[in-house]
Amino acid sequence: MLTKTQQTNAALMERRKAAIPRGVGQSHEVFIARGENAEVWDVEGKRYIDFAGGIAVLNTGHCRPEITQAVKEQIDRYTHTCFQVLAYEPYVELAERFNALAPGNFAKKTLFLTTGAEAVENAVKIARSYTKRSAVIAFTSGYHGRTIMTLGLTGKVAPYKLGFGPFPNEIFHAKFPNAAHGVSVDDSIASIELIFKNDVEASRVAAIIVEPVQGEGGFNVAPTDFLQRLRALCDQHGILLIADEIQTGAGRTGTWFAIEQSGVAPDMITMAKSMAGGYPISGVVGRAEVMDAPAAGGLGGTYAGSPVACAAALAVLDVFEKENLLERSRNLGAHMMTKLKTLAAKDKRICDVRGLGAMVAIELCKDGDAHQPSAELAKALAVEATKRGLILLTCGTYGNVVRILVPLTASDSIVNEGLDIIEASLAAIA
Repeated sequence: MLTKTQQTNAALMERRKAAIPRGVGQSHEVFIARGENAEVWDVEGKRYIDFAGGIAVLNTGHCRPEITQAVKEQIDRYTHTCFQVLAYEPYVELAERFNALAPGNFAKKTLFLTTGAEAVENAVKIARSYTKRSAVIAFTSGYHGRTIMTLGLTGKVAPYKLGFGPFPNEIFHAKFPNAAHGVSVDDSIASIELIFKNDVEASRVAAIIVEPVQGEGGFNVAPTDFLQRLRALCDQHGILLIADEIQTGAGRTGTWFAIEQSGVAPDMITMAKSMAGGYPISGVVGRAEVMDAPAAGGLGGTYAGSPVACAAALAVLDVFEKENLLERSRNLGAHMMTKLKTLAAKDKRICDVRGLGAMVAIELCKDGDAHQPSAELAKALAVEATKRGLILLTCGTYGNVVRILVPLTASDSIVNEGLDIIEASLAAIA
């Protein structure tokens, strides 16, 4: 076996291929050695700017000192009891803080779990328990996780759903509004009404789940009037509204939860990713009476709400307050949008620049035609950027969107360096 001083990305990739199933994909053939804020260094010593953030997990950056210190202190006290066996204060304190953060003028309660998919699964369980209904409506291009239930909710086949069916029944997909691709808010609401006419009566629908900004789907921003009409539709039919904020949450869009910007208060919100700065935890926060519907013992999990992850999440909240990272997210997003729109005016292959707060993306198309998506161009851009020291991720239904999820704590100089690499990379693959 190679010693650490002899390690190379290529050698480690060979070991990886021999030891790990091919289904575990990898965007970049790079092995990290260390990370600091918005920068990482690979095993060969090469430096990269991180515009991926572990897929929206590192809003507070790599190895944030306050988070690391909180974790070390918690590890010295205790690491695991299973909250349902022996409770601990960090879980309770974290729940109290999220109950206060979530929108809505009503009493709230919070459940902690381990992964985003687990949060979505439990939100569906809670909705079914409360409403005594079974059906769930999700949206085209939505992404909700990799378990069988959450894959059923996900509105993108390749690569997530290929070969894994059948999926649970009574899951239906409405159209997500996307003006650039000819889907209006009216079209979207009408598609829900059609589901009520063609597939399942409204009185059997437990919940509608929606991402305020679609993550894997391509950073498509839900219009405010759409979310407001969705809330009214749910109220009309006694349906619960679930906001999937697993990627948008933890301040990425300029408010702690993206849906706050619409003035809509959902019945439940699922959260994960950046809420603990890289430590595995997820949660569901919602109306107290809704959250209390399952019987005692109906919710939980062995590692759910790990004390170590709870300590990290509390430190993340403190860092956000200390550094005013919500304002930083808004300012950073405005800066990136301006720079990228200037680039788009010069490069017609960028057919759209969009986002909310610091959740920003560019869509790449042939000849500037949104109806000719170019996944090849998006992939080529990501590969060229990696060569130049920038980590990017692609997404979107057609794989033609490049998303930016740089830590909110990144300096302006680092962000500008990364944006310059995007421009240089596009020029290089012209």
